[in-house]
Amino acid sequence: MGGEEAIAIDQLYQVKISEDRMTAQLLIKPTEDAERVKVWQLEALLASAGVRYGVRQELLIQIAENPKAFFFTENVVAAGLEPVQGVNGYVKVLFEDQGQTKRPAEREDGSVDYREMKQLPNVKTGQLIATRVPPLPGKAGTDVKGDAVAPKEGKEASFKVGKNVVVNPDKTAMYAAMDGLVTWTDKEKLNVFPVYEVNGDIDYHIGNIDFVGTVVIRGNVLTGFRVRASGDIRVTGGVEGAELESDGSIEISGGIIGSGKGHVKAGVDVKCSFVQESNVTAGQDVLVSQSIMHSNIRAGRSIRCDGAKGLMVGGLMQAGDLVVARTIGNSMSTVTSIEVGLKPELRQELADLRQQVRQLSESLDKTEKALVLLDQLAAAGQLSADRLAMRIKLNSTRRQVTEELKTAKANILEMERSLEDTDQARVNVLHTIYGGTKIVIGRYTRFVKDSAKRVTFRYAEGEIAMATLI
Repeated sequence: MGGEEAIAIDQLYQVKISEDRMTAQLLIKPTEDAERVKVWQLEALLASAGVRYGVRQELLIQIAENPKAFFFTENVVAAGLEPVQGVNGYVKVLFEDQGQTKRPAEREDGSVDYREMKQLPNVKTGQLIATRVPPLPGKAGTDVKGDAVAPKEGKEASFKVGKNVVVNPDKTAMYAAMDGLVTWTDKEKLNVFPVYEVNGDIDYHIGNIDFVGTVVIRGNVLTGFRVRASGDIRVTGGVEGAELESDGSIEISGGIIGSGKGHVKAGVDVKCSFVQESNVTAGQDVLVSQSIMHSNIRAGRSIRCDGAKGLMVGGLMQAGDLVVARTIGNSMSTVTSIEVGLKPELRQELADLRQQVRQLSESLDKTEKALVLLDQLAAAGQLSADRLAMRIKLNSTRRQVTEELKTAKANILEMERSLEDTDQARVNVLHTIYGGTKIVIGRYTRFVKDSAKRVTFRYAEGEIAMATLI
C-alpha cells in the first residue's frame, strides 16, 4: 500500500529545485486525487528529491489541509540560508577627502561664499596620509540539499601610489615624501604636490603656467592664457576664454565665461559658480552652483547644477551616470541636449568608429569595382604588366580593408551593447523642465514637448520613461 501511495504522490506532486539550489518548489497537478495527501508523504517526497535543509513545515501542513488553494501558485516549500558576503577592504585617507568636500555656503542673493573651500590639505614630510583597512571575511550559507554555499570574499584594497608619497614595507600605510598639498589625480592616485601661488591675475605680467604640482591663483585667468598643472588648480576669481588643464581637480570661486574660446579640463572634478559659452570636461563630476548656459559640458560621472538658481539652458551636457538641475531649458524652448548612460569619450569614439566604417566601405567599394574591370581584362588576355601589378596591389588592399572593416564593426557592436546597460542612468529635474529639451539615455532619445515639474528620466523597457521625482 505504501508503495502505491508513493507512486501516486510522485505523479501528482513534483519537487522543483532552483538552479542555484537555494529554493525548492512544490508543483501540484490540479486534480481531485491531489487533495488526498498527508504531511508525511510530502516530507518523504522532498527527502527523495534530496531536500534536507530549510523545509517550511507550516506550509507543508497548509498544503496537506487544502491542496486546492495551492494548485496554481509557486509553493516555495524549502529555502536555503544565503551566505553573508565579505566586505571589501578600502583605503582610509587621513585628511579632508576632496571627493567629499563640503559644498560652499550660498547667500540669499544666490552668490556663493567660497572661504571654506580655500582651506588646503597641506602635509609635512613623513606625515601619515592614508592607511589600508583589510577586508572582512564572509560567512558560508547552506542550500536546500544541505551543502555549504561559499560566500564571496571581500577583496584587498591597494594603494594607488602617485607622486611624492611612500608606502611602508607591509603596505598598510602611506606617508608624504615632501611638504606640500595632498591631491587626488585621475585613476584615484594619491599625490603630494608642491604649491605654486600667484597673487593676482594670469595676464601678460605672469604669462602661461605649466607646473608639476598644484597651482593657486588669487585672481582671474584672462582670455588667451594657459594654465597646466599636475595637481589641482584653484582660482579665487573667474576664468575667461583661457585653457585650464589639471590632472586633479579645478575649483573656480567665480564663474567661467569662455565666449566660445578655450576650455577647462580636469582629471577628477570641476567646481565653479556658473559656466557661460564654455567647454568644460571632468573625469568624474562637474559641480556648478548657479547656472550652465550655452556650453558644452562633459563628465565621466555626473553634472550637477542644483543650487538656489540651478539653471541649465542651451548647449550639450554629457555625463556617464547622472545629470541634476533645478531648471532645464526655458520658456522660449531653447534647444538643450542632455545625454547620460555612456561616458562622453566613448560616445565620441563610437561616432568616430561609425565615420571610419563609412570611409572603409567607400574605399572597399571603389577597390571592388576596379578589380572587376581588371578581372575582365585578365579573362580577355589583355592584362599588361602594369595592370597585373595593380591587380595584385588592389587584392592586397581589399584584404586589408576588409579586415579593418570587420574589426571596426565588431568594436561598434561591443560599444552599442554597452549602450544597452543604462539601468542606473538618470536625469533629475528638481523644479521645471521646458519643451525643447532633448534627453538621450544610452541609445534611446526622447524630445520633451511640454514643460513638467519635479521629474526624473530613466530607461525602462525600450524607451525613456518620465516619472515624478520622489
